[in-house]
Amino acid sequence: MATGLSGELRVTVKELLLDFADFDLNHVIADLEAIRRFNPQRFEMEQLTAMVFDDFDRKICAGYKDITENEFWVRGHMPGMPLMPGVLICESAAQMCSYYAHKHCLLGDCKVVGFGGLEDVRFRDPVRVGDRLVVVCKMLKVRPGAIIVCRFQAFVRQSMVADGKIKGIPLPVDALVGQQKATT
Repeated sequence: MATGLSGELRVTVKELLLDFADFDLNHVIADLEAIRRFNPQRFEMEQLTAMVFDDFDRKICAGYKDITENEFWVRGHMPGMPLMPGVLICESAAQMCSYYAHKHCLLGDCKVVGFGGLEDVRFRDPVRVGDRLVVVCKMLKVRPGAIIVCRFQAFVRQSMVADGKIKGIPLPVDALVGQQKATT
């Protein structure tokens, strides 16, 4: 926020990564099954419902997560006033970035992308049961086998509820699976 000449507070408007006129939420280009071909998350950890925009030249994608009363967090976060945890909003963005990177083969032979970090993340408004969380991501940097960096913006009814930068790193899947087998 900034203070104007008369002392009133003004909210700084963020530049949109993608104009809402550029995509149609009713035009699904990848449903849950198509997303599953690229992302390993299942059951409660699937945080995308559909993809509705994918522009390789501009390195931008958009999709959404429909928030239902069946989400695993509804009962306990917050009782009587369920709000989608901010970490799950970030997870939605991470899954969208992972989908885009895998679909366009930007990661070389990387099988799974994990969280590498978050920067400048801001939560602006709550996300509630019944909302459609629309997430827009733009790839900023890709180094195959090393890191992807994306900017994301999340919206409910075209009002920005969160934004920030997200980093993804390749996970050593074979080593992690081998460790899991050794401990069981």
